[in-house]
Amino acid sequence: MLTELNIRNLAVIEEVQLSFEKGFQVLTGETGAGKSIIIDALGLVAGGRASADLVRYGSDKAEIEAMFDMDADHPVWTALESLGVSSDASEPIVIRREITSSGKSTSRINGQLVNQTMLREIGDWLVNIHGQHEHQSLLKIEQHIHWLDLYGGTELQDALTAYQISYDRYSSLKKQWRELLESGKQALQMQDLYRFQIEEITAAALKPGEMEALQEEKRKLANAEKLYSNINEAYDSIQSGKGLQAVGRSMQKLQDIASLDAPSLNPLLEQIQSAYYQLEDAAFQLRDYRDQIEFNPERINEIESRLDVIASLRRKYGDSIEDILHYLEKIKQELSLIEHKDEHIQKLAQETEVELAVLTGLGMQLSRLRRAAADTLSSAIEKELVDLQMERTRFAVRLESLEDHHGPMVEGRNVRLTRGGFDEVEFLISANPGEPLRGLSKIASGGELSRIMLAMKTIFAKVDRIPVLVFDEVDTGVSGRAAQAIAEKLSRLSRDCQVFSITHLPQVACMADAHYLIQKTVSGERTYTKVIHLDDNGRIEELARMLGGVEVTGTTLSHAKEMITMAETRKFAG
Repeated sequence: MLTELNIRNLAVIEEVQLSFEKGFQVLTGETGAGKSIIIDALGLVAGGRASADLVRYGSDKAEIEAMFDMDADHPVWTALESLGVSSDASEPIVIRREITSSGKSTSRINGQLVNQTMLREIGDWLVNIHGQHEHQSLLKIEQHIHWLDLYGGTELQDALTAYQISYDRYSSLKKQWRELLESGKQALQMQDLYRFQIEEITAAALKPGEMEALQEEKRKLANAEKLYSNINEAYDSIQSGKGLQAVGRSMQKLQDIASLDAPSLNPLLEQIQSAYYQLEDAAFQLRDYRDQIEFNPERINEIESRLDVIASLRRKYGDSIEDILHYLEKIKQELSLIEHKDEHIQKLAQETEVELAVLTGLGMQLSRLRRAAADTLSSAIEKELVDLQMERTRFAVRLESLEDHHGPMVEGRNVRLTRGGFDEVEFLISANPGEPLRGLSKIASGGELSRIMLAMKTIFAKVDRIPVLVFDEVDTGVSGRAAQAIAEKLSRLSRDCQVFSITHLPQVACMADAHYLIQKTVSGERTYTKVIHLDDNGRIEELARMLGGVEVTGTTLSHAKEMITMAETRKFAG
């Protein structure tokens, strides 16, 4: 649940610090007081789009911080781990969002920087905001299949995933098969080119690292005279000159007197002996190196010719010998594919046919699960609608196969396969007895859509485990018994999760477990919004205002007190 929400410099809010309880929370206040800003703050915490317009005028940045206390087995912990965000299930989740006046947004989860995509992924597990505009999503038929799949739970989701994996493989095989069929004339042209290139590269007999070795050999041959002269002189200076001889005499002299002062002279003798043997070894190595120096102009010409061949191949096929050899293997495979085209086409056709059979079977399984979910969902929604004063309303899910005369045969019909299956889903409703079932967009009023959406949210709250549900004026367009039914439904829903509702209806407000009043004041030339957690007397006065408008009378106060008392009875009875 959401336990803390701190807001600074967001729109007309300068600073608000709120602590929330479990259950049903309502936010009320005059139109324009800033109720929607609280919802905007929660939306930002959940990864909503930020804008510089949200920053309070004259401030450098807006800050929103929210704390969530989550059960240890909630899926959000797995989501955090997959994103690399450090977390401890015994500690709350703290989300902080900052928006600068330039529009730059910074987000942190438990102090760790995250991008907006990561924040939205976590926010989707924590908060679900339902505003008036969301009614319209019920009117979009293409969205209905996603609602149904969500309701179908893990079994249906697993079936959909398996189907989509098979669909992607089938699509890939089909694409390869078509490309190979259409490659015809171009493939013949490429066949001659590949053969020439393979012959040219193979004839060169390239070896990895060859170019670098040749360049090194060429460098030595080109400088053979200089190398010989300097090496020979270095050797003569050691061996024929007085260098080695002088060190040897020094070693002999110290050997003669070392016993006279062993502690001091023995270390010196060892150093000179080491120097003598190292110098002698160096002389031998210089002699061997000198004797191996080659004076071979013809070999230089051979190397240059070989390097020219390699350079020519590099210009055509790759920056290095390794790249050229990699290209050689690639075109060998391409040539094999072309030369055995008919075999590959037949093989791909067989693999495609086998995968199509697998895909069709998975699609049928997916469709069966959807039909079972559709029946259950229809019954569940009708049951919820009874509680919302729509007891004579019939709700159904139309589920039909998409048709394609060239598609596979399923139960006597050719179906069109899409990545989501071959089903088309639409929610239907009959609001009055005797009327046929029709699409929501054709007959549902705004108030009916609100109640249908609330019924669905009630059902899905038991499936998706989102702990915080926010309803922004879900009661718009309803009154009387329907308003009371919505209030009781929101109250019952809050037993499974934490529910927030912005409302203008006293029937809804009186059912709250916690009531927050949003007030706007003007001080000087600045506008301020504050949020007040109402006590019992405050709740009565605010309900009286909602009942009577500007003027609060003894009658409205009495009526408000009675509504709260009756609401407590209903909550207890429910």
